[in-house]
Formats: sequence, C-alpha cells, structure tokens
Amino acid sequence: MARKGLFSPKSGEAAAVAETVAVIGLGRFGAALALELEEAGTEVLGIDNDEDVVQSYNGLLTHVVRADTTKEEALRQLSLPEFDRVVVGIGADLEASILTTSILLRFERPTIWAKAISEAHAQILSQLGVERVIRPEHDMGKRVAHLVRGTMLDYVEFEDNFAMVKTRPPREYWNRELGTTGLREKYGVTVVAVKRKGGEWDYTTMQTTLYDDDEIIVAGPTAKAEFFSSQV
Repeated sequence: MARKGLFSPKSGEAAAVAETVAVIGLGRFGAALALELEEAGTEVLGIDNDEDVVQSYNGLLTHVVRADTTKEEALRQLSLPEFDRVVVGIGADLEASILTTSILLRFERPTIWAKAISEAHAQILSQLGVERVIRPEHDMGKRVAHLVRGTMLDYVEFEDNFAMVKTRPPREYWNRELGTTGLREKYGVTVVAVKRKGGEWDYTTMQTTLYDDDEIIVAGPTAKAEFFSSQV
C-alpha cells in the first residue's frame, strides 16, 4: 500500500486545470484515459485491484498501485481527498463502482467523474451526487451513428441540448458572404469556424465567404445543427 502523501498538491491553489488525477479501474477505458492524461503532463495515480494489471502499467504512469477501493481507509492512505479529480472507471463490478463512489463523495473533495455501463448505473451514480457521469460506449455510439449517416464530418454534443457539427456548406450558400445569407435566422445555427482546402481552421466573420470545398463548424441546438448538416 502506498503511503500518505504520494502526491503533494499545491496548498491553497484552486487551478482550473487538474494537476493531479487518480484513475480507479485500469480496464480499457480507465487505462486509455490514464495514459492520455500522463501524455498531457498530468500527474496520474492509477489504481486497480488486480496485481497483474498494476504491474503492466508500472513505469507508464506516474504511480500505479493495487488497492481495494471499496475500503475507506485504503482511499485515505492513497491521499485521494487531496487530488484535484478522481475518475472511477470501474465498469463490470457495479457494487465496487457504487461503494467506491459513495466513499469518495463523503470526502467532499475531489471532483468525481464516474463511468456507467448502463442507464440504470448512470441513474444511481447521478442520484448519489456524482458531478460527471460518463457513458463512453453510449456516447461514442451516438456520435458514430451521426457520422455513419454521411452528412457530418464530426459531431460533438454537449449538455443542455447543444451541439457542434463539422460539415460542408449547403449549395445555397456557396460563394456568398455569411452576412448576406440569413443562415442563422433560417436554421437557428451559427457558423463559427471555417477551413479552406489545404488550409487551417479560422474564425468566421460576417465577411467570410463560403465555398463548396470548405469545411465548417456549425454550433446550435442539437436538432437544428443536425438538420442544417442534412442540407449538404
């Protein structure tokens, strides 16, 4: 078991960017997340109850330990209350997921993200008070479904019924400045960025002219953004 003080977050500092993150459960989701955070320069503590899994990530993460996270004492010994964020990536063992999350919530700090593998699991985590409930398979399935339909190049949906879509300009707006199109009034969306063929992304203005081979990013209410992309 690791000793208390494994990490030393700066006292009194409330940075918007998480400098220390603990990832509990190093399955496919948790491991991929932990490695990506490590690559981005975040101090990561990986935790799993399988010794073989722990050994496989030794040297790849800042710290990786074996622990039973359903025990409050184990979480306290690992200094979990001192972390900026903790991600509970336990999926298959619902009891362990819920017990671990319940203990973390009693600490009041850190911010908790938790993975859910079903709608019922997500509802339980939300009712417990988890700030961020993640459903990676569900969310990715929705995103891919939008892309498979063919009119979107990429798709991101946010909370509160808002989305951003990467698509191409409909024919009716080719070779026209945005300020003359009335696009926002007609479709209820805003073209926020444009990328010319072979160029880089740039913000749009009222004087931006759209061409047939442009890529654009459109933002607006989910249904309206989806409908606009279907006009391509």
